[in-house]
Amino acid sequence: MKRFYIIGFLVLMAFDTLAQISFKQAGNTALPLEFSSAWLLRVFGQPWIYGAFVGYIGAFFSWMTLLRRAPIGPAFAASHLEILSVMALSHWLFQESIGAPQIVGGLFIVAGIACLAVSETREAGADDDAAGHAGGNPGAGSASAGAAHLTEPQPPHHG
Repeated sequence: MKRFYIIGFLVLMAFDTLAQISFKQAGNTALPLEFSSAWLLRVFGQPWIYGAFVGYIGAFFSWMTLLRRAPIGPAFAASHLEILSVMALSHWLFQESIGAPQIVGGLFIVAGIACLAVSETREAGADDDAAGHAGGNPGAGSASAGAAHLTEPQPPHHG
């Protein structure tokens, strides 16, 4: 299961990063902004806009797959790892500067994800329910446990 999470979040991060970098490139070629058929042809004539669409569609399906199994709190936090990859690629591709505030912010993102993952792992070991599912996300009540049960097939109700 751990391998599933690692691969899943790396795939999600790759699709999100593709979308953001592609939109930046498409935006660079879309200027000056105007509402005309010539502008639309210019925008949709660039391959980067299609990279953005592929990135968003891939991210959507990756996220939906991850949510079937992952607790929502740590999953939502980890889904924002693309902030770090986009920042690094923007520095490399577009020569955007990375200063101390960005580095500190990135460290806070990683630390927050680690804290949520550790707390969820500890709670999962202590609060396994009868079906063998981890309990809810700390701070979210039993929302993640309830959401996990919603994705399971339910027996027909005869009543």
